[in-house]
Amino acid sequence: MRRVYLDHSATTPIDDRVLEAMLPYLTDKFGNASSVHAFGQEARAGVDRARRQVAALIGARANEIIFTSGGTEANNLAIQGICRIAAEHGRHIITSAIEHPSVKGATQALEKEGWE
Repeated sequence: MRRVYLDHSATTPIDDRVLEAMLPYLTDKFGNASSVHAFGQEARAGVDRARRQVAALIGARANEIIFTSGGTEANNLAIQGICRIAAEHGRHIITSAIEHPSVKGATQALEKEGWE
């Protein structure tokens, strides 16, 4: 019996090219990219290179690329970030009852701060 995975919005198989590019950082170059020691700086160089590559793909500047650990963190950053930037134009958010829990969580946190 052949199994078929249909929940690619939750996770997806990694592309062979991505695996090849990431493998050194999962095995040998796994330093904390925020550290000043050599291990960290090697990892930081890899993150910076990836940021430049992604920016080039979409016509952005490298400093506009932010990597997150997943969808929940990305939704939180995007929603709360744009709301804080646009707060002077009003503190009103429109969402729906069927939003992902991470979207609901971000908007509920803003609601506790006085957003409608």
